[in-house]
Amino acid sequence: MSFLYRASTVATSSGRCSFKAFSTTSFKPKSAPDTTKDTLRQADRKVSDAAVSGIDAGANAAQKAKEAVGVGAKKAEGNAAEATGKAKGTAAELSGKAKGKVEETKGKL
Repeated sequence: MSFLYRASTVATSSGRCSFKAFSTTSFKPKSAPDTTKDTLRQADRKVSDAAVSGIDAGANAAQKAKEAVGVGAKKAEGNAAEATGKAKGTAAELSGKAKGKVEETKGKL
C-alpha cells in the first residue's frame, strides 16, 4: 500500500508533506437479477437487429418487385400498343380492299 501513500502525499512549498484524502470504491459483483437483465438486453438487441435487417431486406425485395412489375407493365403496354397498331393497320387495309371492290363492282355496272 506504499503506492497509495506516495500517490496521496503532496509536497508543499515549505517542504513539508501533507496528506490528501484518497478514496476508492470497492468492487461490487453483479447480482443474479442484474446479470439476467444484461443478458436479456443483449438478446433483445440481437433480435431487434435481426428484425430490422429482415425488414430492410423485405423492403428491398418489394422495391425490386415494383420495379420489375413496372418494367413488365411498360412492356405489356408497348406490346398492346403495337398489337393495336397492327390491328388498325389490318383493318384499314381490309377497309381499303373492300372499298376498292365496291368501286370495281360499281364500275362494272
